[in-house]
Order: sequence, then structure tokens, then C-alpha cells
Amino acid sequence: MSERANQLISDILRRVHEAIVENNVTYEEYQAAKQWFIDVGAAGEWPLFGDVFVEHVVEEQAFSNRSGSQGTILGPFHLPDAPLLDAPFELPHRPDESGDRTRVTGRVTDVDGRPLANANLDIWQADAEGRYSGFMPGPPDGNLRGQVRTDTDGRYEYVTVIPGPYTIPLDGPTGRMTAAAGWSPWRPAHIHLIVSAEGFEPLVTQLFIDSSDYLDTDVAGAVKPELIVHPEPVGDGEFAVSYDFALAPARTPAIA
Repeated sequence: MSERANQLISDILRRVHEAIVENNVTYEEYQAAKQWFIDVGAAGEWPLFGDVFVEHVVEEQAFSNRSGSQGTILGPFHLPDAPLLDAPFELPHRPDESGDRTRVTGRVTDVDGRPLANANLDIWQADAEGRYSGFMPGPPDGNLRGQVRTDTDGRYEYVTVIPGPYTIPLDGPTGRMTAAAGWSPWRPAHIHLIVSAEGFEPLVTQLFIDSSDYLDTDVAGAVKPELIVHPEPVGDGEFAVSYDFALAPARTPAIA
């Protein structure tokens, strides 16, 4: 066992032991917790539990000193190989897609404001009912997923709809734990992005809609003030959002 593994495992167990003592945990409570661990594994919800209750702390710690724009959690609903879109850039959607049509624009630059041409934005989001394609019934495969590239001035533009908020699954052990603790199971409306360019640190982030409920009670703890956007009406029932991304230089690998 490496010294790092020994340090982390020992520290986690020590803190669990301290919580047991400080809260005078009974054998009945221990048995209930042990069964819950078993149920989470049987339901395949360990990725869900980690994404919702752990990832935001790892993200904040891992990138606390990174320059450039703020990131946040990846979450469980990303799918690789979304199609690279052609102009005019519009996320794939159903002909009768509900939700407010919204044009998202901005620039991708380095931390000094120099434009990054041909930067890639990998975008995915829930529909107006809070459902993700590929994971939930309703939206067809690939719905509201796509990649766009910046122009020579680092500018990007795409059209989508404002997504809806949604709950984490409520019928499994993670949902039951959330209910037992009296926590809100809701995530506010948001758009996911991975912004990348050659020679720069990829930015995993989300843009949160300012009018959404649950911004202050996000079950995943992923909302940051810098990531809240303000859709503005521009006529004909359409909205506009502008957001610029600044990417930090890629990290230099440590020399062994």
C-alpha cells in the first residue's frame, strides 16, 4: 500500500469513527447504514451518490488555484462523441421542442484575453421538462447535445432552449437517504459545457439560469455565483445569453 493510500484511508476511517462516537450511533443505526450501503451497490447508484454529494468538493479542491473561468462538476449525464454542428449552430432537438428558444454567445480566450480560435464547446442539457436524452424516457437520442467551435476571433454562438430543473432519482437508496435527511432533491436549471483548446486545461462547467428555482438548495452543491446567467428577451419569444470563457494553460506534467 502506498503512503498516500494509507493516509487517505486512515483519515477517512478516523473521521467515520469520530462521527459514530460523537453521535452515539446505535447498533440498529449501524445495521441500517450497512444495509443502505448494500442497497446503493445493488442499485448501481454509487456513481450517482458520488456525483451528487462528493464531486463538488473534489472539484473545488482540485481547481482552487486554477486561473481563468470557474468550473463545476461534470455530473452523470455526459455522453462522448456528441455531433460537431455546422452553422447555423443549433443543438439537435425535436420539431416541437418545448421551452424558450435561447441564443447563447460569447468568446473563448486565454487568461490574458487573447482569443482562442477553433476552441471546442461540448454542450449538453436537459429539456424543458428536466429530462436528459440517453438517460430518461422522452427525449430522443442526441437531443440537446452537440459540439461547436469558435471562429478566428474566439467567438461562439448556438441556439438551444432554456432547460428545466429536475430531481435526482427518488425511488432508489440515494433518493431515500435524501428524503430521510430532509434535503431538497432538486437541481436548478443549467447547461453543461466542456470548453477545450489545444494547450489549455479543459474547463468542465455549467451555466445556471437565474430565474430557476433551487439555486440556493442545489442538491449537488454545484452552483457558483460566477456561473449564473441572465437570459434577456430579444423579441419574438426568443432570449439571449452571453458568457465568456477564459482557459488556463495546460498543467505541466510532474517530472518523475
